[in-house]
Parts: sequence; C-alpha cells; structure tokens
Amino acid sequence: VRGQIAIPFSLTKKHSTKNGIIMKRDDKTVLEVSALENGTVIDHIPAGSLFKIINILSLDKITNRITFGTNLESKRIGTKALIKIADMEVDRHYLSRIALFAPEARLSYIKNFEVAEKIKLTVPDTIEGGVRCANPVCVTNHEKVTPKFDVVDKSRITLRCRYCEKITTADQFEIIK
Repeated sequence: VRGQIAIPFSLTKKHSTKNGIIMKRDDKTVLEVSALENGTVIDHIPAGSLFKIINILSLDKITNRITFGTNLESKRIGTKALIKIADMEVDRHYLSRIALFAPEARLSYIKNFEVAEKIKLTVPDTIEGGVRCANPVCVTNHEKVTPKFDVVDKSRITLRCRYCEKITTADQFEIIK
C-alpha cells in the first residue's frame, strides 16, 4: 500500500481500513498508521526534541489529526521522532525555530498522497524570536523587545544575543511564543 510506514516483519494477512491497514502476525493484530492525503510530515527529529517541536507548533491547540512517534530507529541520527499532521501545512516562519532543535529534520508537504515539496531544514544565520536570551538582565527579558540572535556555531547550535552579546547554547534554550 502506497505511503504506509513499514513494520519489520513478514505479514500473513493484510486488510485495508479507512484509517490504515490491519495486519495479522502470529495471532496478533497490528494497526499501521495510514498515509496522509494532505498535510505535513516532519521526519528525522532527534527523539529528545519531539515535545519541543510540538510546543513550537502549538500542536496541543489544534483539532487536526496528529500522529507522532518517538525513539524510532534511524541510521542517520540513532533514534528519531516523526510528526504527521493531517490537513495542515506548517507555516514556513516556524522552520528556523524547528531547525534549532532538529537541524537534520526533513519537512514534507503532502498533496493527494504525494510529496508536493520536501525541505531539508538548516540552521539559519540569524534567529528572531522563539527563544529567550539566557541573560536574566537582557532587555529582551524585561521589555517588549523581540530577541534577536546571531548563530555563532551551527553544529553545536550556539547563539549570541544582539542586545547583550550573551552566548546561549542549545541546552539553555527556552522556547517563547
């Protein structure tokens, strides 16, 4: 079946349903996640960053069908997470924020069960908003000023605040809306 997530065992029986495929193996029934007709898939998220991405996208506030998995095997990053959002295109202004927590992620826009566009996320040179400056006395933490950072190290995801010049590392990132 086109677009199904593979389960690593041989099938003995297969029955289609509206929302997926029911498979029988050794007298156990497994429901596979179905392909998206329309929506967004974010793949290759580091497993420990899944809930940060859910927070960035405010997925707890939408009513669309959402499927996510974590601690999935990945040859590229060891263990990964995956998010599938039905009938929604993730706005591109979120991509730089997602890249801070998932720099190897791939985002796919799905149309009529086909990948309409695939984007490999990259860490940008600058970040505006989305992350709080780690300096507690920075003006961005006390005034209505949008935090702005220069990315000084893309491999370790290290930011320098444009206002106070404080270095903020990935383990210090605090998401702000």
